[in-house]
Amino acid sequence: MAAAGPSVFLLMVNGQVESAQFPEYDDLYCKYCFVYGQDWAPTAGLEEGISQITSKSQDVRQALVWNFPIDVTFKSTNPYGWPQIVLSVYGPDVFGNDVVRGYGAVHVPFSPGSWFMGRRPEYTDPKVVAQGEGREVTRVRSQGFVTLLFNVVTKDMRKLGYDTGPPDTQGVSGPSPPQGLPW
Repeated sequence: MAAAGPSVFLLMVNGQVESAQFPEYDDLYCKYCFVYGQDWAPTAGLEEGISQITSKSQDVRQALVWNFPIDVTFKSTNPYGWPQIVLSVYGPDVFGNDVVRGYGAVHVPFSPGSWFMGRRPEYTDPKVVAQGEGREVTRVRSQGFVTLLFNVVTKDMRKLGYDTGPPDTQGVSGPSPPQGLPW
């Protein structure tokens, strides 16, 4: 008796929120969460997290280094609603209250390379930056850059009929080079 083929494919994502450049700010931390379509479900790892507070490095770059790990696995039956990571960066204002310093969202790369868009207003739900509805009335300006590193592995996409690139990759993309993403 022949074994039945796979009914879902897997998307395994690991990497890290490496560092940031926010020239006007110091003592920042970040939060991340994933946004994905209704056919997607997390099967392992963390869908959201919050980093430690970091201060600018003392060298000429004045980098804010987090090296904050990301590790999550999703399953799905189709690529519609491909996962996005939403990042929010926070830091103290002049009164010591935590306020938003930047937002960004990017799809998990299917192949190396991606980008972030900046968001200035503080939304009640930061996942809104991953959605298109209502964003046409939002003004934004770049506050800095965040560098993410993604290692992406897919399993069974080709068996379900999805073209995952050249056959010699065997469904593996990664590691992606770190990307400096404008905020």
